[in-house]
Amino acid sequence: MIETIIIYKFPQKSREEIEQMFGFSELKQTKVYQEAKEEGKIEGKLEGKLEGKLEGKLEGKLEAVPFMLNLGATVEQIAEALGLDVQVVRLVAAKTNAKQE
Repeated sequence: MIETIIIYKFPQKSREEIEQMFGFSELKQTKVYQEAKEEGKIEGKLEGKLEGKLEGKLEGKLEAVPFMLNLGATVEQIAEALGLDVQVVRLVAAKTNAKQE
C-alpha cells in the first residue's frame, strides 16, 4: 500500500526508479512482505471460487425456471421455491416465451 501511494506521488518516475529510491526491492525480500503477498493470493483465489460457485448456483436456478413453468408452477411459486426475486423469474419466463414463438 505504501508502495502504491509513493508511486502516485512520483508519476514521472518509473517503478524501477522508485524501487531504487526507497529500497522496495529489499522490502519485497522480507518475510513479512512475502507472507502478506501469499495471503493476498489465497484470499483472491477463495473469493474467485466463491464467486464462481454463486454464479453457478444462480445459473442452475435460472435454467430450472422454464421447466417449472412447463410443469404448471406459477411465477410466484417458482420464485419462492428457488429463492429468486419474482421480477427475475418473470424476466426469464418472458425470454422463454419469446424463444418459443
